[in-house]
Amino acid sequence: VQLVESGGGLAQAGGSLRLSCAASGFSADDSYDDQAVGWFRQAPGKEREGIACITNKEDRSIFYADSVKGRFTISSDNTRNTFYLQMNDLKPEDTAVYYCAAGSSLVVSGDTPFEYDYWGQGTQVTVSS
Repeated sequence: VQLVESGGGLAQAGGSLRLSCAASGFSADDSYDDQAVGWFRQAPGKEREGIACITNKEDRSIFYADSVKGRFTISSDNTRNTFYLQMNDLKPEDTAVYYCAAGSSLVVSGDTPFEYDYWGQGTQVTVSS
């Protein structure tokens, strides 16, 4: 299984970026549709923070951290095995390396990193004031 991220970069405060995570390599018995998907971020000197996840694609159970609620939106295109993080109204404190992750929807409850089995390589997001 491979998760490939794209879309990071530099933005000004108040601006927007969209991150994408393309998933491949899932089997018929462990398909993309069975996965919970999420986005995490890690700033220098801080722990990895879960910011948004879809724990169940069928009933669209979605979790957002308070720090991004109302500004970030997670979505999934199941026809493309790709999920996204739309980030609006960016703030300098959003600066971090962002990671996408996937894990069984039977296991993942939300923002706990160890519940996820697969991780992207990380992409830098820098927000200037």
